[in-house]
Amino acid sequence: MKYTDQGKKDTRSGFGAGMTELGRTNPKVVALCADLIGSLKIETFISENPERFYQVGIAEANMMGIAAGLTIGGKIPFASTFANFATGRVYDQIRQSIAYSDKNVKICASHAGLTLGEDGATHQILEDIGLMKMLPGMTVINPCDFNQTKAATMAIAEHHGPVYLRFGRPKVPNFTPENQTFEIGKALTLQEGSDVTIIATGHLVWQSLLAAENLENQGISVEVINIHTIKPLDDAAILNSVKKTGCVVTAEEHNYLGGLGESVARVLASHHPTPQEFIATQDTFGESGTPEQLMEKYGLNNKAIEEAVLKVLKRK
Repeated sequence: MKYTDQGKKDTRSGFGAGMTELGRTNPKVVALCADLIGSLKIETFISENPERFYQVGIAEANMMGIAAGLTIGGKIPFASTFANFATGRVYDQIRQSIAYSDKNVKICASHAGLTLGEDGATHQILEDIGLMKMLPGMTVINPCDFNQTKAATMAIAEHHGPVYLRFGRPKVPNFTPENQTFEIGKALTLQEGSDVTIIATGHLVWQSLLAAENLENQGISVEVINIHTIKPLDDAAILNSVKKTGCVVTAEEHNYLGGLGESVARVLASHHPTPQEFIATQDTFGESGTPEQLMEKYGLNNKAIEEAVLKVLKRK
């Protein structure tokens, strides 16, 4: 396997590291938080730039409105809270004040998906990608590790327009290059193969690499693609791969309805119909448990990806 675990780190700390760098390099960047400074890892940004931080308290809808207003004065607001509160609780404010108005707001959402863990179903949002990608003009990004989250955080400051940046709570393998260039909308082929394509996002990228390694030992050639940008989607990368391999598995920590898998299926249905299997939650809420327990129960790990690959190969 080309990629190795450089040591486990949480992606939310990647966001914090990116914010620290932006605080030092881009004076237009301001941070807003809904009473979750420690959880979002933005303490250093605040200590170095106290005049560029707004603590709005547990008032997420107000935070989105303030962020939209700050853009009018030329600021680049990064509004941060848990993913559930950054999307579901404030959808109307995002739609009307940010997306419809094409405001340059960066919605930065931590603790997404099942890996929020013990906090349970009320906090484990599994529909946020769908909510955000359906908003016209909204860019949706879901990086895979600490290094990529840091790079993505810095890159979205240079992109004009609303962005939804999604990341997580637990420490996960950090395996992408430290000083990488993050290109919005550009998929990354992590491993080339000829028998099957695995298209993954977020925490499922590492699990896909683990699955690919085990499948290679069985004589199956696996191509692994990291889709860190779900919208705009890199259609060309997807089509080029599946035209070679003839089948695909998509993997995400999200409901299969409205997520990466459906976006990939739309591309394939329109241009190159291809057998596809979906690794995602099956139209269900989560529950309380450790991240590992939940990912096992809901079929979001390397074992489930391997099983899906063997299934889709039979459909070629």
